[in-house]
Amino acid sequence: MRTFPVPPGTGVFSLKSEKRMTNSTADMAIGFRRIKGREPRTQSIATRFTRSEEQSLLARAEANGQNLREWARDVLLRVTVDESRGEMEMHIFTELVGIQMLLMSALDPMLRGEKMAQEQLAALYRRVQTTKATRAQELLAKRNLKKEK
Repeated sequence: MRTFPVPPGTGVFSLKSEKRMTNSTADMAIGFRRIKGREPRTQSIATRFTRSEEQSLLARAEANGQNLREWARDVLLRVTVDESRGEMEMHIFTELVGIQMLLMSALDPMLRGEKMAQEQLAALYRRVQTTKATRAQELLAKRNLKKEK
């Protein structure tokens, strides 16, 4: 088994057990190998919890088969991904509302056999572009009201 010296006072922790190492060498079998090609993790965030909060967090991490640090890291990073996904979903929904508005406004005269002039179509397109976001918000608000009832 290969070991490497650990400078005193470096605060080396085992990735698998999260216990402070007491000897002066780090055992490679414990898990100090970095995945090839991955950017090194050099930044950390510290916070304080009550004992009951800590126990709750430890239970959630254990239920996921992770140690507390890795579980907390995954949860924090998932929040940033979920936020950007939510923004993208709202953008897509707004565009779909715009397409619906355009089709409904353009198809009605066409089904009656009328033709739309280029200027009329351009005006319709501008109106849809300026009102689609508001209409999307109204539709979501209406949907939320129905859910609450």
